[in-house]
Amino acid sequence: MDLRNYPKFTIIMRGYTQEQAMTIMEAMDGFENDFGIEVTMNTEHCLDIIRDGYLKFGEKYQIGAGTVMDLEDTKNAIEAGAKFLLGPQSFTKEMIDYAHDHGVVTVPAAMTPTEVTGLFEKGADIVKIFPASTVRPDYFKAIQAPLGKLPLMAVGGVSLENAGEFLDNGCDYLGMGSKLFNKEDIRNENVEGLANSLATFVKDFKKRGALV
Repeated sequence: MDLRNYPKFTIIMRGYTQEQAMTIMEAMDGFENDFGIEVTMNTEHCLDIIRDGYLKFGEKYQIGAGTVMDLEDTKNAIEAGAKFLLGPQSFTKEMIDYAHDHGVVTVPAAMTPTEVTGLFEKGADIVKIFPASTVRPDYFKAIQAPLGKLPLMAVGGVSLENAGEFLDNGCDYLGMGSKLFNKEDIRNENVEGLANSLATFVKDFKKRGALV
């Protein structure tokens, strides 16, 4: 995947049933340029969800894998159709190289400037600051002051209320989980309700100029 096509917002699917996951993908119709989908590898039937999502929506949505821990996860996720990989930790160079050989974007996690620069030196496409809830949004501006502009992503504690602050402070990408949706809409597989939540979010960020 060309990094220029990587979505600004990633919907993190952790612990959803296959039916719930497919319902969210269905609700994303019309928002494919704004959101990507991350299915975490510790979700039951995660590879089936990635595979089915790719077969049904792969031409429209960017579908990837999260909580990728090692080379085995890397290979399994890519075989299922994942177009990007995120992890809660550093990736080995072998993981990054394997992903790049298959045209897959890598988003490992870091916290300190040393960890961030080390991952970019290995070839990471984007570095995820995780958990972002442990730092203030202006950490993203602070870390880039000496290092220069970097493709950084905030994950962990990002909500509708603070998402704009992260973007205003130089964060390029956001990962958001269940806080994006009404839990009842997920539980009831309410496509209309889920789509309305996405529409409200997108409308707010278009006003801010964060989306076109």
